[in-house]
Amino acid sequence: MSEKIYEYKDEDNWFIGRWNGYNSLETLGGLIDESLSCLNQQLSSLNCNDIEKCDWESLGYAVTVINRKSDYLLISFVLDMINQETGRKLKAIRHEKAVLIVENETLLLVIIPEKGIALDDFMAGQKVQTQETILIATHNKGKTKEFTHIFGALGYKVEDLNAHPELPEVEETGMTFEENARLKAETICQLTGKMVLADDSGLKVDALGGLPGVWSARFSAPEATDAKNNAKLLHELAMVFEQKDRSAQFHTTLVLAAPKRESLVVEAEWAGYIATQAKGQNGFGYDPLFIVGETGRHAAELSAEEKNKLSHRGQAVKKLVEVLPSWLAKQ
Repeated sequence: MSEKIYEYKDEDNWFIGRWNGYNSLETLGGLIDESLSCLNQQLSSLNCNDIEKCDWESLGYAVTVINRKSDYLLISFVLDMINQETGRKLKAIRHEKAVLIVENETLLLVIIPEKGIALDDFMAGQKVQTQETILIATHNKGKTKEFTHIFGALGYKVEDLNAHPELPEVEETGMTFEENARLKAETICQLTGKMVLADDSGLKVDALGGLPGVWSARFSAPEATDAKNNAKLLHELAMVFEQKDRSAQFHTTLVLAAPKRESLVVEAEWAGYIATQAKGQNGFGYDPLFIVGETGRHAAELSAEEKNKLSHRGQAVKKLVEVLPSWLAKQ
Protein backbone atom coordinates (compact mmCIF):
# COMPACT_ATOMS: atom_id res chain seq x y z
CA MET A 1 0.00 0.00 0.00
CA SER A 2 1.47 3.33 -1.09
CA GLU A 3 2.29 5.86 1.64
CA LYS A 4 2.58 8.73 -0.82
CA ILE A 5 0.52 11.84 -0.05
CA TYR A 6 -1.05 13.58 -3.03
CA GLU A 7 -2.09 17.23 -2.97
CA TYR A 8 -3.56 19.84 -5.30
CA LYS A 9 -4.10 23.42 -4.16
CA ASP A 10 -5.00 26.71 -5.82
CA GLU A 11 -6.98 29.71 -4.59
CA ASP A 12 -10.34 27.95 -5.11
CA ASN A 13 -9.57 24.24 -4.76
CA TRP A 14 -7.68 22.09 -2.24
CA PHE A 15 -7.56 18.30 -2.31
CA ILE A 16 -5.40 15.89 -0.28
CA GLY A 17 -5.29 12.20 -1.07
CA ARG A 18 -3.63 8.91 -0.23
CA TRP A 19 -3.90 5.36 -1.58
CA ASN A 20 -5.42 3.28 1.19
CA GLY A 21 -7.95 0.98 -0.40
CA TYR A 22 -11.39 2.56 -0.06
CA ASN A 23 -12.23 4.74 -3.11
CA SER A 24 -13.62 7.62 -1.06
CA LEU A 25 -14.22 11.35 -1.51
CA GLU A 26 -14.95 13.12 1.76
CA THR A 27 -15.20 16.68 2.97
CA LEU A 28 -12.99 17.92 5.79
CA GLY A 29 -14.67 16.74 8.97
CA GLY A 30 -16.62 14.05 7.16
CA LEU A 31 -19.70 16.18 6.46
CA ILE A 32 -22.19 14.61 4.04
CA ASP A 33 -22.11 16.11 0.54
CA GLU A 34 -24.55 14.41 -1.82
CA SER A 35 -22.98 15.78 -5.01
CA LEU A 36 -19.57 14.57 -3.83
CA SER A 37 -21.00 11.12 -3.02
CA CYS A 38 -22.57 10.94 -6.47
CA LEU A 39 -19.29 11.90 -8.13
CA ASN A 40 -17.45 9.29 -6.07
CA GLN A 41 -19.84 6.55 -7.18
CA GLN A 42 -19.02 7.31 -10.79
CA LEU A 43 -15.26 7.56 -10.28
CA SER A 44 -15.23 4.35 -8.21
CA SER A 45 -16.41 2.45 -11.27
CA LEU A 46 -13.03 3.23 -12.85
CA ASN A 47 -11.07 1.61 -10.04
CA CYS A 48 -12.03 -1.76 -8.55
CA ASN A 49 -12.43 -1.85 -4.79
CA ASP A 50 -13.83 -5.36 -4.58
CA ILE A 51 -11.58 -7.11 -2.08
CA GLU A 52 -12.31 -10.52 -3.62
CA LYS A 53 -11.11 -9.38 -7.04
CA CYS A 54 -8.33 -6.90 -6.29
CA ASP A 55 -4.88 -7.04 -4.78
CA TRP A 56 -4.74 -5.38 -1.36
CA GLU A 57 -1.87 -3.18 -2.53
CA SER A 58 -3.78 -1.68 -5.46
CA LEU A 59 -7.26 -1.03 -4.14
CA GLY A 60 -8.34 2.58 -4.03
CA TYR A 61 -8.05 6.28 -3.31
CA ALA A 62 -9.02 8.28 -0.24
CA VAL A 63 -9.39 11.99 -0.93
CA THR A 64 -10.23 14.76 1.51
CA VAL A 65 -11.84 17.74 -0.21
CA ILE A 66 -11.06 20.93 1.71
CA ASN A 67 -12.12 23.45 -0.95
CA ARG A 68 -13.88 22.61 -4.21
CA LYS A 69 -14.99 24.86 -7.01
CA SER A 70 -14.04 22.77 -10.02
CA ASP A 71 -15.26 19.19 -10.42
CA TYR A 72 -12.96 18.90 -13.44
CA LEU A 73 -9.90 19.53 -11.25
CA LEU A 74 -11.10 17.07 -8.62
CA ILE A 75 -11.74 14.42 -11.27
CA SER A 76 -8.30 15.03 -12.78
CA PHE A 77 -6.74 14.76 -9.32
CA VAL A 78 -8.36 11.36 -8.69
CA LEU A 79 -7.44 10.07 -12.15
CA ASP A 80 -3.82 11.11 -11.60
CA MET A 81 -3.76 9.09 -8.37
CA ILE A 82 -5.18 6.03 -10.14
CA ASN A 83 -2.70 6.43 -13.01
CA GLN A 84 0.33 6.75 -10.74
CA GLU A 85 -0.66 3.87 -8.50
CA THR A 86 -1.86 1.41 -11.15
CA GLY A 87 -0.04 2.43 -14.33
CA ARG A 88 -3.24 3.26 -16.20
CA LYS A 89 -3.63 6.16 -18.66
CA LEU A 90 -6.95 7.73 -17.71
CA LYS A 91 -7.54 11.29 -18.85
CA ALA A 92 -10.27 13.87 -18.22
CA ILE A 93 -11.42 16.04 -21.12
CA ARG A 94 -13.79 18.97 -20.92
CA HIS A 95 -16.63 18.86 -23.44
CA GLU A 96 -19.19 21.62 -23.14
CA LYS A 97 -20.13 21.43 -19.42
CA ALA A 98 -19.46 17.70 -19.16
CA VAL A 99 -16.27 15.82 -18.37
CA LEU A 100 -15.33 12.86 -20.57
CA ILE A 101 -13.02 10.20 -19.17
CA VAL A 102 -10.99 8.36 -21.79
CA GLU A 103 -8.20 5.82 -21.85
CA ASN A 104 -6.21 4.92 -24.96
CA GLU A 105 -8.71 6.80 -27.16
CA THR A 106 -11.63 4.85 -25.63
CA LEU A 107 -14.47 6.72 -23.92
CA LEU A 108 -15.14 5.10 -20.53
CA LEU A 109 -17.36 7.54 -18.67
CA VAL A 110 -19.28 10.80 -19.13
CA ILE A 111 -19.84 12.93 -16.05
CA ILE A 112 -22.46 15.62 -16.53
CA PRO A 113 -23.46 18.48 -14.22
CA GLU A 114 -26.36 17.97 -11.79
CA LYS A 115 -28.85 19.90 -13.96
CA GLY A 116 -27.83 18.12 -17.14
CA ILE A 117 -26.85 19.52 -20.55
CA ALA A 118 -28.98 20.32 -23.57
CA LEU A 119 -28.51 17.47 -26.05
CA ASP A 120 -27.87 19.84 -28.97
CA ASP A 121 -25.15 21.59 -26.97
CA PHE A 122 -23.48 18.34 -26.03
CA MET A 123 -23.53 16.84 -29.51
CA ALA A 124 -22.69 20.12 -31.25
CA GLY A 125 -22.24 18.27 -34.55
CA GLN A 126 -18.50 17.98 -34.13
CA LYS A 127 -15.94 15.41 -33.13
CA VAL A 128 -14.70 15.66 -29.57
CA GLN A 129 -10.98 16.39 -29.45
CA THR A 130 -9.13 13.95 -27.23
CA GLN A 131 -6.29 16.39 -26.77
CA GLU A 132 -6.59 20.14 -26.33
CA THR A 133 -4.44 22.29 -28.60
CA ILE A 134 -2.57 25.45 -27.72
CA LEU A 135 -1.41 27.60 -30.61
CA ILE A 136 1.94 29.20 -29.81
CA ALA A 137 2.23 32.58 -31.51
CA THR A 138 5.75 32.11 -32.85
CA HIS A 139 7.67 30.80 -35.85
CA ASN A 140 10.69 30.13 -33.63
CA LYS A 141 11.21 26.36 -33.64
CA GLY A 142 13.41 26.61 -30.56
CA LYS A 143 10.60 28.15 -28.54
CA THR A 144 8.08 25.68 -29.95
CA LYS A 145 10.31 22.76 -28.98
CA GLU A 146 10.55 24.05 -25.40
CA PHE A 147 6.78 24.63 -25.12
CA THR A 148 6.11 21.18 -26.61
CA HIS A 149 8.26 19.57 -23.91
CA ILE A 150 6.49 21.56 -21.19
CA PHE A 151 2.88 21.32 -22.35
CA GLY A 152 3.21 17.79 -23.70
CA ALA A 153 3.81 16.59 -20.15
CA LEU A 154 0.53 18.28 -19.21
CA GLY A 155 -1.46 16.54 -21.95
CA TYR A 156 -1.67 19.41 -24.45
CA LYS A 157 -0.93 19.30 -28.15
CA VAL A 158 1.17 22.25 -29.33
CA GLU A 159 1.28 23.88 -32.74
CA ASP A 160 2.88 27.11 -33.88
CA LEU A 161 2.46 29.67 -36.63
CA ASN A 162 4.44 27.54 -39.07
CA ALA A 163 1.24 25.47 -39.36
CA HIS A 164 -0.72 28.61 -40.27
CA PRO A 165 1.04 30.35 -43.19
CA GLU A 166 -2.17 32.25 -43.96
CA LEU A 167 -1.83 34.36 -40.82
CA PRO A 168 -0.13 37.77 -41.04
CA GLU A 169 2.98 38.76 -39.11
CA VAL A 170 2.12 40.71 -35.97
CA GLU A 171 4.52 43.60 -35.52
CA GLU A 172 6.01 43.86 -32.03
CA THR A 173 5.57 47.59 -31.61
CA GLY A 174 5.23 47.55 -27.82
CA MET A 175 7.77 49.08 -25.46
CA THR A 176 7.37 46.35 -22.83
CA PHE A 177 7.38 42.56 -22.84
CA GLU A 178 3.70 42.46 -21.87
CA GLU A 179 2.63 44.85 -24.62
CA ASN A 180 4.34 42.72 -27.27
CA ALA A 181 3.00 39.43 -25.89
CA ARG A 182 -0.55 40.85 -25.78
CA LEU A 183 -0.31 42.09 -29.34
CA LYS A 184 0.64 38.63 -30.60
CA ALA A 185 -1.71 36.55 -28.46
CA GLU A 186 -4.84 38.66 -28.79
CA THR A 187 -4.42 39.40 -32.50
CA ILE A 188 -3.90 35.74 -33.44
CA CYS A 189 -6.75 34.69 -31.14
CA GLN A 190 -9.14 37.09 -32.88
CA LEU A 191 -8.08 35.83 -36.30
CA THR A 192 -8.27 32.10 -35.52
CA GLY A 193 -10.77 31.73 -32.68
CA LYS A 194 -8.21 29.46 -30.97
CA MET A 195 -6.62 29.56 -27.53
CA VAL A 196 -3.30 31.29 -28.19
CA LEU A 197 -0.21 31.58 -26.03
CA ALA A 198 2.34 34.26 -26.82
CA ASP A 199 5.51 35.10 -25.01
CA ASP A 200 7.85 37.99 -25.26
CA SER A 201 11.19 37.08 -23.82
CA GLY A 202 14.52 38.75 -23.66
CA LEU A 203 17.84 39.16 -21.95
CA LYS A 204 18.36 42.05 -19.56
CA VAL A 205 22.01 42.86 -18.84
CA ASP A 206 22.54 45.08 -15.81
CA ALA A 207 25.77 46.66 -17.10
CA LEU A 208 23.87 47.72 -20.25
CA GLY A 209 20.98 49.30 -18.37
CA GLY A 210 18.65 46.37 -19.11
CA LEU A 211 19.49 46.05 -22.80
CA PRO A 212 18.92 44.28 -25.10
CA GLY A 213 15.53 43.74 -23.38
CA VAL A 214 12.57 43.78 -25.76
CA TRP A 215 15.03 44.17 -28.63
CA SER A 216 16.89 40.93 -27.78
CA ALA A 217 15.93 39.11 -30.99
CA ARG A 218 16.99 42.06 -33.16
CA PHE A 219 19.92 43.38 -31.10
CA SER A 220 22.28 43.17 -34.08
CA ALA A 221 19.69 44.30 -36.65
CA PRO A 222 19.35 44.50 -39.56
CA GLU A 223 19.30 40.81 -40.49
CA ALA A 224 19.92 39.75 -36.91
CA THR A 225 20.84 36.13 -36.15
CA ASP A 226 21.66 34.36 -32.90
CA ALA A 227 25.35 34.37 -33.79
CA LYS A 228 25.34 38.10 -34.61
CA ASN A 229 23.40 38.94 -31.44
CA ASN A 230 25.87 37.00 -29.30
CA ALA A 231 28.83 38.67 -30.99
CA LYS A 232 27.36 42.13 -30.40
CA LEU A 233 26.69 41.33 -26.75
CA LEU A 234 30.30 40.24 -26.22
CA HIS A 235 31.47 43.42 -27.92
CA GLU A 236 29.30 45.61 -25.67
CA LEU A 237 30.72 43.91 -22.56
CA ALA A 238 34.31 43.76 -23.77
CA MET A 239 35.52 46.17 -21.05
CA VAL A 240 33.53 44.53 -18.22
CA PHE A 241 35.96 41.98 -16.79
CA GLU A 242 34.53 40.75 -13.48
CA GLN A 243 31.76 38.15 -13.60
CA LYS A 244 29.89 39.88 -10.77
CA ASP A 245 29.62 42.95 -13.01
CA ARG A 246 28.22 40.90 -15.91
CA SER A 247 24.98 39.96 -14.13
CA ALA A 248 21.89 39.43 -16.28
CA GLN A 249 18.38 38.00 -16.24
CA PHE A 250 16.37 36.19 -18.85
CA HIS A 251 12.80 37.53 -18.67
CA THR A 252 9.56 36.04 -19.99
CA THR A 253 6.05 37.44 -20.06
CA LEU A 254 3.36 34.96 -21.15
CA VAL A 255 -0.07 36.04 -22.32
CA LEU A 256 -2.78 33.42 -22.89
CA ALA A 257 -5.73 34.66 -24.94
CA ALA A 258 -8.99 32.86 -25.68
CA PRO A 259 -12.25 33.98 -27.31
CA LYS A 260 -14.53 36.00 -25.02
CA ARG A 261 -12.06 35.91 -22.13
CA GLU A 262 -9.85 38.46 -20.46
CA SER A 263 -6.26 37.49 -21.22
CA LEU A 264 -4.15 35.77 -18.57
CA VAL A 265 -0.70 37.27 -17.90
CA VAL A 266 2.24 35.74 -15.99
CA GLU A 267 5.94 36.54 -15.92
CA ALA A 268 9.20 35.12 -14.57
CA GLU A 269 12.95 35.74 -14.59
CA TRP A 270 16.06 33.56 -14.59
CA ALA A 271 19.15 35.11 -13.03
CA GLY A 272 22.74 34.54 -14.12
CA TYR A 273 25.78 36.09 -15.75
CA ILE A 274 27.14 36.70 -19.25
CA ALA A 275 30.19 34.60 -20.01
CA THR A 276 33.21 35.80 -21.96
CA GLN A 277 32.91 32.93 -24.43
CA ALA A 278 30.17 30.63 -25.68
CA LYS A 279 29.73 27.05 -24.48
CA GLY A 280 27.23 24.29 -25.25
CA GLN A 281 25.32 23.04 -28.25
CA ASN A 282 21.73 23.07 -26.91
CA GLY A 283 19.10 25.78 -26.67
CA PHE A 284 19.02 28.89 -28.83
CA GLY A 285 19.41 32.66 -28.67
CA TYR A 286 21.80 33.81 -25.93
CA ASP A 287 21.91 30.38 -24.22
CA PRO A 288 25.58 29.73 -25.13
CA LEU A 289 26.64 32.90 -23.26
CA PHE A 290 24.29 32.71 -20.27
CA ILE A 291 25.81 31.27 -17.08
CA VAL A 292 23.08 29.78 -14.91
CA GLY A 293 23.20 31.41 -11.47
CA GLU A 294 26.25 30.29 -9.49
CA THR A 295 26.46 26.88 -11.16
CA GLY A 296 29.11 27.77 -13.72
CA ARG A 297 27.11 25.91 -16.39
CA HIS A 298 25.93 27.65 -19.54
CA ALA A 299 22.26 27.40 -20.49
CA ALA A 300 23.28 25.76 -23.78
CA GLU A 301 24.93 22.94 -21.79
CA LEU A 302 21.63 21.93 -20.17
CA SER A 303 19.34 19.23 -21.51
CA ALA A 304 15.81 20.27 -22.49
CA GLU A 305 14.47 18.69 -19.29
CA GLU A 306 17.01 20.51 -17.10
CA LYS A 307 16.39 23.83 -18.79
CA ASN A 308 12.61 23.59 -18.58
CA LYS A 309 12.83 23.07 -14.80
CA LEU A 310 15.03 26.13 -14.29
CA SER A 311 14.44 28.61 -17.08
CA HIS A 312 12.41 31.80 -17.16
CA ARG A 313 10.04 30.15 -19.62
CA GLY A 314 9.70 27.00 -17.52
CA GLN A 315 9.01 29.05 -14.39
CA ALA A 316 6.44 31.18 -16.22
CA VAL A 317 4.63 28.12 -17.57
CA LYS A 318 4.57 26.64 -14.06
CA LYS A 319 2.89 29.83 -12.82
CA LEU A 320 0.50 29.69 -15.77
CA VAL A 321 -0.51 26.11 -14.99
CA GLU A 322 -1.15 27.03 -11.34
CA VAL A 323 -3.57 29.86 -12.17
CA LEU A 324 -5.07 28.42 -15.36
CA PRO A 325 -7.87 26.41 -13.67
CA SER A 326 -9.12 29.46 -11.75
CA TRP A 327 -8.92 31.58 -14.92
CA LEU A 328 -10.97 29.04 -16.88
CA ALA A 329 -13.53 28.72 -14.09
CA LYS A 330 -14.06 32.46 -13.62
CA GLN A 331 -14.53 33.42 -17.25
